Amino acid sequence: MSDSNKASAKPRKGPLSFFSGSVTSLVLAWLSFGLSKKVVIYLSTHSSNFSSTTAQNIASAMKTLFIGMCFLATFSFAFIGIGLFLVFLRSLFMKDKLDAA
Repeated sequence: MSDSNKASAKPRKGPLSFFSGSVTSLVLAWLSFGLSKKVVIYLSTHSSNFSSTTAQNIASAMKTLFIGMCFLATFSFAFIGIGLFLVFLRSLFMKDKLDAA
């Protein structure tokens, strides 16, 4: 019984927690975007010239994989940051309704 009381007594996250999470995620998105641009520039200026077609295909696949992972991190952090910012705004305007529930 004491376990259920402890779980229900856990304090809810406040607007400051949502805002700090949003800012952190947006900063990481900005840093990831900078890294993504640098990876694209580096891989486009350093072309790989292999005599084997298999090696050329593998190199092309690895470049695509690296670029894709960098941009996936960028947009994941950005969407999480935007979502947390929207939750922050909702927690500011709907505070009375959430406390009553």
